[in-house]
Amino acid sequence: MSRKIKVSIRMKLTAVFLLTTLIVFVVNIYMFGGINRMIAKIDNIYNSNAELTSLQASLSRVRGSMLDYLNTKNSEAMGNYYASEQEYRERIEKLNDTAYENSTGIMEKNIRSMSQEYLDVTADAVEAKRGRNVEKYNQLYEQSEEIFEYINTYIYSLNNLQFQSNTTHYEELLAALQYSETINMVIMILVGVLNILLIVLLTSSITEPLKKLANSANEVAGGNLELELVAKDNGDEVSVLTTAFNQMVKSLKLYIERLRESMEKENELREREILMESHLTDAKLKYLQAQVNPHFLFNTLNAGAQLAMMEGAERTYSYIQNVADFYRYNIKKDNDIVTLGDEIRLVDSYIYILNVRFSGDIHYYKDIDESLLGLQVPIMILQPMVENCVNHGLRNVSWEKEIRLTVSKERDLICISVCDNGVGITSDKIREILEDRTVSTDVETDSNGIGLNNVIHRLRLFYHIDNVMEITSNGENMGTEIALLIPEEERV
Repeated sequence: MSRKIKVSIRMKLTAVFLLTTLIVFVVNIYMFGGINRMIAKIDNIYNSNAELTSLQASLSRVRGSMLDYLNTKNSEAMGNYYASEQEYRERIEKLNDTAYENSTGIMEKNIRSMSQEYLDVTADAVEAKRGRNVEKYNQLYEQSEEIFEYINTYIYSLNNLQFQSNTTHYEELLAALQYSETINMVIMILVGVLNILLIVLLTSSITEPLKKLANSANEVAGGNLELELVAKDNGDEVSVLTTAFNQMVKSLKLYIERLRESMEKENELREREILMESHLTDAKLKYLQAQVNPHFLFNTLNAGAQLAMMEGAERTYSYIQNVADFYRYNIKKDNDIVTLGDEIRLVDSYIYILNVRFSGDIHYYKDIDESLLGLQVPIMILQPMVENCVNHGLRNVSWEKEIRLTVSKERDLICISVCDNGVGITSDKIREILEDRTVSTDVETDSNGIGLNNVIHRLRLFYHIDNVMEITSNGENMGTEIALLIPEEERV
């Protein structure tokens, strides 16, 4: 009985598809020749217009890439120009090169001739730009613009002329297409009605097991994998599908279980990775901070200060005491976090030491918002900025030396600025510092070994932002400003 049903379904389906295929095949043979002819005519009508449109777009790309290179003079713009030039040369090679009696052939020859001249002029303009001959490439650019307008006008006129000629066949093609559409519609309706009748007759004997299978599939889609599996049918195609469904449910259960185990392992690995990243960040902070610790015996300086005091040398005592305080600032800190007020006091000591060395040659000014003195910041971020101003901006100048320290609040950021009136800094050097591409080659005797790169690294790690420092200079001998932009954190 099962074999009979199976064979019956197969034979009926085969008969249905053979019949409909035969009808479609006969109709397609009949319509094939007519459709090919119409397609060929349509191609001929619109191909010439499409080619001219593409030619006009290619010409615009040549002009655009040339302008881009003349404005930017970079290798990418040059590459784009040569690529668009090559494309346009290939397109104009397809145009007629001999004069014809009709106006279309003459216009194509003119376009080709003017295009060759245009490409020569643009190439000369590019070469003049490469050679920095401003007057020549400006002149060639103006000449190319005139030729470009002529070519555009010719292409536009030729496109209109061909379009007007092509539209004369439009009504004939429209009628043929309408006829083909009517015939195809009638055939599709007949084939559709026939298919519906045959399919309704065939499906009546197989819909019931499919309904059961569909209900079970809906249960699985709803997340119920514990449903009773669909019983096997009588061995036909539906039975094969049922068996596959049952196996799918079993495999899905196993897959979900394995996926759960995999996710648990992945979460565990992720937690370890986060912990390692945290340790790595902490290690980076500790490593960079280690570069800040001074290496000397400040107790010796304290002994010298006491000796100066006993001998009545008050200025010497103050000097040695400031030097000792400067180094003790790093050694006696129990952690990496200090207040902004501590940092400013360290700068005061540093400026005092420098003025003793340079006979009060450095004029030091402060403009501090005192409400920000309790701001928590990483240790040793201001003194390296002042040190940089002295060593690279003011050391060898002949005029009066000035350093100005400013602390203010701008919107949601704290701005700490150190400004000098020294020799200034180039834009290339600024980029090297901010992009961490500087290589330290100078060893200054009064340097504590901490550079601006160290400050940038530690601030980025501390605040988890990249834009922490701005450096500006108005030009040679116009001074330099180094500004820190940090978020306002909780104050101590």
